[in-house]
Amino acid sequence: MYTITEEILTTPSGDMVINVGPQHPATHGVLHLLITLNGETIKKVEPHLGYIHRSIEKMCESLSYRQFIYSTSRMDYLSAHINNHGCALAVEKGLQVEIPPRAEVIRVLMDELTRVASHILAWGALAMDLGAFTPFFHAFREREMINDIMEETCGARLTMNYMVPGGVMMDIHPNFQRRVKELLKQFSEKIDEYDELVTYNTIFINRTKNVGYLSKEDAISFGVSGPSARASGVSCDIRKIYPYSIYDKLKFDEILYTEGDSYARYMVRVQEVKQSLSIIEQLIDNIPEGDFQAKTKAVLKLPKGEFYSRVETARGELGVYIVSEGGMTPYRIKFRSPGYSNLSALDHMTRGSKIGDLIASMGTLDLVIPDIDR
Repeated sequence: MYTITEEILTTPSGDMVINVGPQHPATHGVLHLLITLNGETIKKVEPHLGYIHRSIEKMCESLSYRQFIYSTSRMDYLSAHINNHGCALAVEKGLQVEIPPRAEVIRVLMDELTRVASHILAWGALAMDLGAFTPFFHAFREREMINDIMEETCGARLTMNYMVPGGVMMDIHPNFQRRVKELLKQFSEKIDEYDELVTYNTIFINRTKNVGYLSKEDAISFGVSGPSARASGVSCDIRKIYPYSIYDKLKFDEILYTEGDSYARYMVRVQEVKQSLSIIEQLIDNIPEGDFQAKTKAVLKLPKGEFYSRVETARGELGVYIVSEGGMTPYRIKFRSPGYSNLSALDHMTRGSKIGDLIASMGTLDLVIPDIDR
């Protein structure tokens, strides 16, 4: 939810300058928007970052190749598994280690469960931001099932710290397959409920259609990725165009819309949930036997050089760039986070629209501020 502070400034031209946010600094996602208004029409949106900057990249350079991976759980904390997977891939590229088939399948299962949990939270939060409270509770009903599955196997519910160079930290819990199948069954029974509550709701459609338009050319120009770009017709799913892990062996569709508005961004996420559930269905009864982790040295040293990996998180492309000088810690680490580029398009998307439409535009970008302000 977003609040407007009492401080309102007036420019010489008669425009108003208002603050949206920041919320209390103890909250997870603190975003400050300085908005210039002519009446209720937006003339400019200027994001101010830095409220929760933690210098994660610099911290990673003082951590070992096993330790730094888990700092990325604290960036986009709704894509923690996928972030860790991207880091592990970069390290494994340097080590040239072969991942056991069992570990590959477990990793993808965890990634797609994470994507489902993130997208349904975005579904519920967007509806709540636009005035519908009930969907938020429905979203948490299924999300709690996923969190329980994660907790049983990983020991945590949000920042799981489960991926390691060479595979996963521990094998899946004996209940894992049974509980995932229960989740799939419940989703198949409840997915129509999501559409009935929100997707085909007249009020929701009126609040999101033709709101926050972003063309294909502008999406590419701003470097937007993930569902926000695919809603503008940009084919950018890393799982498809630069397949990693076992994604090239799986059957799923890249969801593309061309409308480029808030409703299209919403629909991409709804359809991607169904695609992720299909991937989980393909794998849950086909988890190979064998090791869940390749044998690696206790202390990892990457050869001198540069290593890069990219993965598709719930919000878009995460790039992990490592420069190694052959030691036990990285010389330099750089993350290309999807949220930063996606936020850069907000001003362009909302100029000329009404202040009441800002929340729909921003909500369908699905921003996680620690991913931006890291």
